[in-house]
Amino acid sequence: MNSKMSKLAFLGVGLMGKPMASRLLDAGYPVSVWNRSRAKAEALQPLGAQVAATPAEAVARADCVITMLEAGSIVVDVLQAALPGLRPGTLVIDMSSTGQAEAQALHVKLAGQEVRFLDAPVSGGVLGAEQGDLAIMVGGSAQDFCHALPVLEVLGRPTLVGGPGCGQLAKLCNQLIVGGTINIVAEALLLAQAGGADPGAVRVAIRGGFAESRILEVHGARMLERNFLPGGQVKSQAKDMHNILGAAQAAGVQLGLTELVAARYDSILQTIPHADHAAALIALEQANPGKRLGADPDTLPD
Repeated sequence: MNSKMSKLAFLGVGLMGKPMASRLLDAGYPVSVWNRSRAKAEALQPLGAQVAATPAEAVARADCVITMLEAGSIVVDVLQAALPGLRPGTLVIDMSSTGQAEAQALHVKLAGQEVRFLDAPVSGGVLGAEQGDLAIMVGGSAQDFCHALPVLEVLGRPTLVGGPGCGQLAKLCNQLIVGGTINIVAEALLLAQAGGADPGAVRVAIRGGFAESRILEVHGARMLERNFLPGGQVKSQAKDMHNILGAAQAAGVQLGLTELVAARYDSILQTIPHADHAAALIALEQANPGKRLGADPDTLPD
C-alpha cells in the first residue's frame, strides 16, 4: 500500500463503483464510502468499508477521493457537497464518464481550493471492474498520475493520455468506436437475414478475419439472442454520443458517423433507456418495418 495515499473515499458505489470499491478494500485500503442510496454503501460494510452519511463526511479524512457517478452534472453536485470536507492537497480522481469541458471546469474549480484532480474514466464494464482489468484513461499532471498509480493499478491498466480533460476525451474516442461498431454489427446481421443468409452462421464465418472484434463477439451474440438486459445502457450511449459531438465542436471537426449513431440511440431513448446498448438493433429494425433479426422474443429490463 502507498503510505502517502492510505485513506480513500469512494463516492458512488453502484453497478461499477461497488466492484471497484470492493477491490480497493480487498487490497487493504481503508475506504470510506458514500452513495445516494445508502443501502448500496452498507452492502460494502462486511468488507470493511466505513459508510458515511454525506459526501463531506466521507472525504473528511481521505488522502484520495474517487468518484464513480452517472453523469457530469451529478459529479459536480456531489463534489460541491464534498467540498467542505476536502483538505488542501487531497487528490480527487473522477472515474465517471463526463464531457471533456466538464472535467476541465472541475479541474479549475478544485485547483482554486488547492485540491488536485485527475479525470480517469474507464472502459471494460462490470466484468472488468470485478477482475481489476479496466482500461483507465487518465487526464491531468504527470506528478498526480504517479501519485495515483498504486490505487489505479488495483482497478486496471491506467494510461496518462494528456492534461486535464484528456482522460474524458480518450473515453469519448473509445465510446465512439464502441457505439459505432455496435451499430455496424446490427446492420450487418440484419442485412444477412434480410438477404436470405443465416445471420448466426455469417457471424461465425467472418469471425477471425478483419471484421473480428469484441463487439462482434459479445454484442453480436446478444443481438442474435435478442438479449437486451443491460451491461452498457442506451441512455449512457446517447449521453456519450452527444458528449462526443460537443468535444468535436470544440475541436473544430465534424463527425458525420457519430451524428448518425447519436440519432439512432436518441430514437429509442424515451422507450427503452435502460436496455443494453446492443438495442441499437431495435432502433435499426424500427427504421426498417417488417425486418427483424431472428424469431425470439426480446429480453428487456423491467
